[in-house]
Amino acid sequence: MGRNLNQIIATLPPERQERIDARYQELKQEVDGLRELRQIAGKAQADIATALNIKQPSVSKIEKQADMYLSTLRSYVEAIGGKLELVVKLPKHPAMRIRHLGDALGVSATTADVGSTTVETSVRRKAQSV
Repeated sequence: MGRNLNQIIATLPPERQERIDARYQELKQEVDGLRELRQIAGKAQADIATALNIKQPSVSKIEKQADMYLSTLRSYVEAIGGKLELVVKLPKHPAMRIRHLGDALGVSATTADVGSTTVETSVRRKAQSV
C-alpha cells in the first residue's frame, strides 16, 4: 500500500522537515482573494454590503475585480473587521510599511516603518495652473 505525504516527510532529515513546515506555515497565511478573506472572517456578502452601504451584487463585483482603488480595498477590509497595511519591499532594503498615502490638501505625508526606525517625509504637489 502507498504512503501518505506525512509518512514521506517523516523519512526526511530534520532540517528538511523544518523547511517544509516553515513553508507550509507561510502558505497558510496567504489567501487567494477577497472572497476567501471574507469567508475566513465569517461574513456574508450581505453583511459587507450593509457595512459599505451598497447592494450585495456590488460586493460580488468588488470580489471579482483584479484592479481597484486602495480606498475601495481599505473599506472592504475594514467592513470584514480587518485593517489594511501596505508593505513595500525594495531590493537590498528592509520591508517598509506605508501608513499614509496623502490627503486632499495637496500634501502627501508618508510615514514608513523601516526596521525599528520610522521615516517621515512630506512632499508638496505642484500647483496646477488654471
